[in-house]
Amino acid sequence: QLHVVESGGGLVQPGESLRLSCVASGRPGSRVSMGWFRQAPGKGREFVAAVTWSGDSTHYADFVKGRFDISRPGAENLVYLQMHNLKPEDTAVYVCAAILYGPPNLMNENSYDYWGQGTQVTVSS
Repeated sequence: QLHVVESGGGLVQPGESLRLSCVASGRPGSRVSMGWFRQAPGKGREFVAAVTWSGDSTHYADFVKGRFDISRPGAENLVYLQMHNLKPEDTAVYVCAAILYGPPNLMNENSYDYWGQGTQVTVSS
């Protein structure tokens, strides 16, 4: 069992930056692959970024490449999503998820076993 909790959302103006955090806890000593998805009104869940359990590989959706950075600088299941040059279309609930079972396909939401509640990011002037 993993408990996934996101934080760091808020209201920012276009072009500004924001850093989201996510912690997956409940399995001491077990590092897991983690990713970010987002859900906007009228849209389905879409993949944003992910990082492997070892931190040696990252993946990004095309619409965030060059603007967002996912990292896990420590040994624990703590990841950050640093978002730069935010655009109004980035407005969404950002949801963190973790893969515990099976082989990971980091861009596929079906690979993820545990999900957080989400944190709201609003980009507006």
